[in-house]
Amino acid sequence: MQRRKLDNPWQSELWEVAGVLVPYHGPDEPRLIVEHEQASQWLHPGLKLRLYRDEGEGYYMNITTAEPRVFVMWRAEGGQAVPQFVTASSNEASGWMDSGEEVGSVPMPRDVAQWVAVFVRDNYRPEPKKKRIRPQSFKHPADRAKG
Repeated sequence: MQRRKLDNPWQSELWEVAGVLVPYHGPDEPRLIVEHEQASQWLHPGLKLRLYRDEGEGYYMNITTAEPRVFVMWRAEGGQAVPQFVTASSNEASGWMDSGEEVGSVPMPRDVAQWVAVFVRDNYRPEPKKKRIRPQSFKHPADRAKG
């Protein structure tokens, strides 16, 4: 997570997701890794990206965009932004935002994108599109069924 100082009378700082590390091998406790006058960055290890079959549509929608993202839900705790959950599902991230949670995103690392793409290929089938039946009122009067 990154905290940037702002020159703004209404908000003195901004917290944002700076990136994700995959894989990470090191201590599990959060720690300050960058600090200077305008910004600081904290590493929060221990979050795991898990894929679930019932989120297949959200992974599919994310992985088929021009720039797939990793979404991080975080909360302010003691003056810091602390990540709580991470997902590759755009549906899950939207649900978090709809419920008022803070959510940031970063570009999905290539290895993660390949892993998600394989999961989607093996576990998700989009619903077949149904032919839409137009209401009679949308049709030209000469084309309406006689009844």
